[in-house]
Amino acid sequence: MRKRGIRITVNRTAGSKKCRQRDSEGIFPSILGHEGAGVVREVGAGVTSVKPGDHVIPLYAPECRQCKSCLSGKTNLCTAIRATQGQGLMPDGTTRFSYKGQPIFHYMGCSTFSNFTVLPEIAVAKIRKDAPFDKSCYIGCGVTTGVGAVINSAKVKPGSNVIVFGLGGIGLNVLQAARMVGADRIIGVDLNDRKAEWGTRFGMTHFYNPRGKSNAEVVAALVALTDGGADYTFDCTGNTEVMRQALEACHRGWGVSTVIGVAEAGKEISTRPFQLVTGRVWQGSAFGGAKGRTDVPRIVDWYMHGKIEIDPMITHVFRLEEINKGFDLMHAGTSIRSVVVF
Repeated sequence: MRKRGIRITVNRTAGSKKCRQRDSEGIFPSILGHEGAGVVREVGAGVTSVKPGDHVIPLYAPECRQCKSCLSGKTNLCTAIRATQGQGLMPDGTTRFSYKGQPIFHYMGCSTFSNFTVLPEIAVAKIRKDAPFDKSCYIGCGVTTGVGAVINSAKVKPGSNVIVFGLGGIGLNVLQAARMVGADRIIGVDLNDRKAEWGTRFGMTHFYNPRGKSNAEVVAALVALTDGGADYTFDCTGNTEVMRQALEACHRGWGVSTVIGVAEAGKEISTRPFQLVTGRVWQGSAFGGAKGRTDVPRIVDWYMHGKIEIDPMITHVFRLEEINKGFDLMHAGTSIRSVVVF
């Protein structure tokens, strides 16, 4: 799609309004949205991996299969178009959107809050045609980020104790992936008691609300729940204090804490070095460690085969002109995922 683009039939609200207020790469004016699913309308010269009529998911994390990072086999962080994508531009340094002659920038290389968008060939994953757009769009980030963090990044083993901090759209997918791989005790941590029912639905065995507790009290309670600390913890909040709690709730000697949530620009994390010296591992996970063009179609298959659930998490559906209702529900904590349909 080097010259023209793909038609995005539906996409879902992804918290872009909230994130852009604090993101160092925020650039305006831009068309937001980084998750979606749609039909290829046209392709540019030289495009061979997709054709008009194919069903695809846009990828904010591309997979060129040629850069140093892709060829290393050690990461999913393709660098082929990183520089221009961060500037809100296509790989050739241009923007394909405009209004009354003024340029409008791309967002995370996707711009899915639009009925049409344009993407590089390396940033679309071809998927099966029987997968419904209003569910598969969520695999463009939330599902893959949560499920992949468990399977690819942390490599959770059967019988493990797992703690998940933040039971939103990412955290619930971490829960269901932990259940899928056979984790034993799966603890969900959230300030919203209404998330307890959701967590249980996706595999959580214990719920803990840390409201009003100090960091030390939270860690002590979770360590007690896991007989000395969890084998694996996951931060899905983006709160740097919670990231520290997640690390310190890990078991001494082997606990692995994975940071998934994205903190505000300029924030820093800290802990006592002794936490790391005594064997805990602190790591991050971007897009669940998934290689988009390779892994996203596989995750779509998992959904279609019933290995993972998506339908219950799509709690609301809106037209584009109602999109702010989706953000309001997100801020109120009364929705899991809202889908915008075109």
